[in-house]
Amino acid sequence: MPTEATIASVIVSKYADHLPLYRQSQIYARQGVDIDRSTLAFWVGKAAHELRPVHDALLVHLKRSTKLFMDETPAPVLDPGRGKTKKGYFWALARDDRSWNGPKPPGVAFTYTPGRSGQHAVDILQGFEGVLQVDGYAGYNRVLDLRDNAPIQLAYCWAHARRKLYELTHHNVAPIAEEGLKQIAALYRIEAQVRGTSPEERLVTRQQKSAPKVATFKIWLDHARIQVSAKSPTGLALKYIAKYWDGLILFLTDGRIEMDSNAVERTIRPIALQRKNALFAGHDAGAQNWAMLASLIETCKLNKIEPHSYLTGVLTAIVDGHKQKDIEQLLPWNYAA
Repeated sequence: MPTEATIASVIVSKYADHLPLYRQSQIYARQGVDIDRSTLAFWVGKAAHELRPVHDALLVHLKRSTKLFMDETPAPVLDPGRGKTKKGYFWALARDDRSWNGPKPPGVAFTYTPGRSGQHAVDILQGFEGVLQVDGYAGYNRVLDLRDNAPIQLAYCWAHARRKLYELTHHNVAPIAEEGLKQIAALYRIEAQVRGTSPEERLVTRQQKSAPKVATFKIWLDHARIQVSAKSPTGLALKYIAKYWDGLILFLTDGRIEMDSNAVERTIRPIALQRKNALFAGHDAGAQNWAMLASLIETCKLNKIEPHSYLTGVLTAIVDGHKQKDIEQLLPWNYAA
């Protein structure tokens, strides 16, 4: 019979330190404790079942915000009977208002889906209304359909726009792309000056300093597109920026909006590490558990909360009969407080 602390240790080792269960089983064996990988997997699955209401409460809490980030990343899952893996996806819905001293704590909730259709984003965002900052994946356009969702405004990511230009300069001489990179770098220097100030202060600075540079960039962009073939690598990179222009310049009108979606991309990096070490999830239910437990651990890390202590305490509270109506008390920032 494992203690809550033991189960928490297995979960943190797997999803925070990226130690697959078979390696944890080997570590226990070296210490003279014979625990099969299947037993560890049962513990993780049982804990995930008990912690699911906490994850659901986290997702609901995030969707009460008026400004969120969203991104998606592949999640390879074993396809039973075929001996191969299929490609599912983790969708990350994140809040991080620290750059403008927002009052709400940062957090991220991952959701596993069997595909990448924009309809999955629509389903996850049910109940959310506000600004959603994303990359250029066309599937996010589905959330703009008011028949399926509350009003959402899409803000796009300058880091992705910059990346299109950077790829042109990485191994080649590309004077047009280099000029675009210089102008984007100037915008980021202004952002560095206002990071940590209030939305009102950020907006004033952006209107005074960034808006003229963005206007100059737009003139340069239109002129540069005329100079190159639309189907050339440079033409395609410039077309990408022009396509998402309205969403790229939203940061000039709202001090809460970032220039990029890097905040949510940082939360996805541990998923990539776990994917590298564990290779794939054993089944769809395992991928759902992975998404849910990673949500709690990454939210702990965003709030500088030690995840082992948190999970031990929350599992103990659940075993002791914590009431469902008080589930928000078990969210990382509330439990720590």
